[in-house]
Amino acid sequence: MATIPITKRGAEKLKEELHRLKTVDRPWVINAISEARAQGDLSENAEYDAAKDRQGFIEGRIQEIESKLSMAQIIDPSSLNADGLVVFGSTVELEEESTGEKVTYQIVGEDEADLKLGLINVSSPIARALIGKEEGDSAVVQAPGGQKRYEIVAVSYK
Repeated sequence: MATIPITKRGAEKLKEELHRLKTVDRPWVINAISEARAQGDLSENAEYDAAKDRQGFIEGRIQEIESKLSMAQIIDPSSLNADGLVVFGSTVELEEESTGEKVTYQIVGEDEADLKLGLINVSSPIARALIGKEEGDSAVVQAPGGQKRYEIVAVSYK
């Protein structure tokens, strides 16, 4: 069984979502179904149909999260000692060579990725170009707008 890399923070967020789904959302939708059922004819009851759809979504998401957590390889970036190499969980400060624009990204798992927060998926083109490099190296990234070259300014594990 293949493992899924995830940061400690990402695993905690999934656990929180799972807890909320099981303790808040699931009981709420069960109550909504029973209330809709009490209204009578289920064949033309839109509230019942909506509640059943919501229940299906919640149960599916619970299964998905439980599966991901069971296959997760939880990595705590602060405990990494990769000798300055860019690895999963590391935070990388980059400078685009043509414009001098600086950006900072942390390489995270698929479920944690959020570009607005500077969290990039480990399988994204930029992360793949960075993995294994170290401070001072250049990385060439094939972006939708063409090739971009970045210099790795700093690598940290936080």
